[in-house]
Amino acid sequence: SKGFSKLAEKSMPSVVNISATTIVETRSQPFPFQFPPGSPFEDFFKEFEQNQGPQKRRSTALGSGFVIKENGTVITNNHVIQNAEGIIVRFTDGKEYEAEIVGTDPMSDVAVLKIKSNEKFPAVNLANSDKAKVGDWVLAIGNPFGLGGTVTQGIISAINRDINMGRYDNFIQTDASINQGNSGGPLFNMDGDV
Repeated sequence: SKGFSKLAEKSMPSVVNISATTIVETRSQPFPFQFPPGSPFEDFFKEFEQNQGPQKRRSTALGSGFVIKENGTVITNNHVIQNAEGIIVRFTDGKEYEAEIVGTDPMSDVAVLKIKSNEKFPAVNLANSDKAKVGDWVLAIGNPFGLGGTVTQGIISAINRDINMGRYDNFIQTDASINQGNSGGPLFNMDGDV
């Protein structure tokens, strides 16, 4: 067997890294200890804590996604970009672009992004998932942490999986490894379609 190298080579340029920045507000406890009730310091430090106010910090979520249209339309998981104030899409060749959210569906954990550019991007096709069969070979590709693509292979283990998530319970189960940072990445059939 020649393995999956040709399929991976064809598909990887369309799989992107998603970097989403959010502002997280936290209330930090400045003192890792409590004063006993009635202590002369209790009121002083309670007042000090109240004047501290919430702390804001930037947090970055990393995930994967894939281009479905040459105009830069990208699909990823909703949890990767949820509450994002800024989104960067990074390709395997190192090029980066800002992106905006077009739409989200938290129930199915899907989000659609649009890259802010007039360039043409390598896109993949969507397959008819109704034609997937248990035992079919599949390839999962991700682009975690901006390090470039990762490829894992497996088979379709089951179809029509119901995991009690509501009206979208019709999942494809695979034994291809989905590593950290691969959230939002595509699952390909042997024709290179998602």
